[in-house]
Amino acid sequence: MKKRENMENRLQWRLFPLLAILASYLVFFYVQNHSELSHNRCSLLPHQHYWIASKRIVIPQGIISGAVEVKNGKIVSIVKEEERLWSSKLGQVIDYGDAVVMPGLIDVHAHLDDPGRTEWEGFPSGTKAAAAGGITTLVDMPLNSFPSTVSRDTLKLKIKSAENRIHVDVGFWGGLVPENAFNHSALEDLLNAGALGLKSFMCPSGIDDFPMTNISHIKEGLSILAKFRRPLLVHSEIQKDLESPLGLEEDGANDPRSYSTYLKTRPPSMLLKLSNSVFLTFWFKHREEAAIRELLTVSKDTRIGGPLVGAHLHIVHLSDSSSSLNLIKEAKRGGDSLTVETCPHYLAFSAEEIKDGDTRFKCAPPIRDAVNREKLWEAVMEGHIDMLSSDHSPTEPKLKLLEEGNFLKAWGGISSLQFVLPVTWSYGRKYGVTLEQLALWWSERPAKLAGQELKGSIAVGNYADIVVWEPEVEFNLNDEYPVYLKHPGISAYMGSKLYGRVSATFVRGNLVYKEKNHATAACGVPILAI
Repeated sequence: MKKRENMENRLQWRLFPLLAILASYLVFFYVQNHSELSHNRCSLLPHQHYWIASKRIVIPQGIISGAVEVKNGKIVSIVKEEERLWSSKLGQVIDYGDAVVMPGLIDVHAHLDDPGRTEWEGFPSGTKAAAAGGITTLVDMPLNSFPSTVSRDTLKLKIKSAENRIHVDVGFWGGLVPENAFNHSALEDLLNAGALGLKSFMCPSGIDDFPMTNISHIKEGLSILAKFRRPLLVHSEIQKDLESPLGLEEDGANDPRSYSTYLKTRPPSMLLKLSNSVFLTFWFKHREEAAIRELLTVSKDTRIGGPLVGAHLHIVHLSDSSSSLNLIKEAKRGGDSLTVETCPHYLAFSAEEIKDGDTRFKCAPPIRDAVNREKLWEAVMEGHIDMLSSDHSPTEPKLKLLEEGNFLKAWGGISSLQFVLPVTWSYGRKYGVTLEQLALWWSERPAKLAGQELKGSIAVGNYADIVVWEPEVEFNLNDEYPVYLKHPGISAYMGSKLYGRVSATFVRGNLVYKEKNHATAACGVPILAI
């Protein structure tokens, strides 16, 4: 009996290691298969290790013909054409021929309206449109969603809403408003929760739970941001009350369906008619200029040795290319930690071209005249404007008042997310825009503003965030063109003829978009500051 028990014990002890090995193999194969299954849902490409080849690859050093090696979501090597031909061990290669391979676009200014106003846009449609437009990273603004992102709790709500619903990576700006500006612990909680920086308005935002800030609020916000070394983005317009309301002229010249009427509400000067024979001139500083002049009274404190060193000011959607821009250039020369963006709609359109009642073009600050547009292009080309952003600001069609055509009452905002790359290229070609400049304006500098060290360029060690596009291909933005925005019809770009079709978009190595198709799963990553 004892001999039999001993034999059974020995047999059990011999089997245990075999069973353990078998179990480990089963776990390994399950994890591997589960990982591959997850990857296959996240990517239209079955491989996690592959090469992207092209005759035009935009890297920080210039444009090369060669290949980029991608493994487990990151760029692990870059080879030039001669090195690629010499090596026979490249493995899986996706050869895009003459198409441009460029770092994915980073849009630091988008309103995705999620949670709370998903009837306007929402994470799924907005990020699908972004992927189809070559944008691999978005930074979502703190307003137009509900509630606005002005606290730790509201940021957590937004992060939760983004989980498994974003097709590209999405970061979040927090909001600087009067209720938290002097509450240092509340602002620190918001930043510690992962906000990449803060955003404020110097004029009414149009959103009830996101009130405007004054210069005292801004200075307090900068004092906290200095400790975190994160930026404050500012909508730089100041509202001026007129002694006489616009639209009281007897001759009916201020038709609310006329774009010029809306433009008059934000003039560099104002001429008000008191009677048929008497005129009174109010020499108002331009709304942007007045706001920027006031903003620069605190930006000087961000200079080296100043009390706000470590803080950074970023002026969003600059529209005025004259006095406002001159103030910014002067502040930069003085050493202020300051950057500025403009948007494709200010570079593509002019006031003279906007037809009566076409409220798709209403935005704030407004699209100005053709002379102003030319000067904006000049400032972008010369480097005085640092970067571009979409300021994608959609809404429901009924709020655009497309049938009524009332510019004074319609919701202001340009819906543009999917189109910014071809728009910038199409309108910029006559100014000699280069592929390297596109990468600088849309990838490298936005990555720096958002604190994303592993994004913004095709470089070894960076995430494989890549757009493949064909600059020479012309297409019409019409009803037959696949648009993934929730409400394509409100976009001012519909009806345009553009150059630069996006063929493929990679986010962290996942092929998330390819020729009218998206990956099955929404595998974008919420980006939080650490």
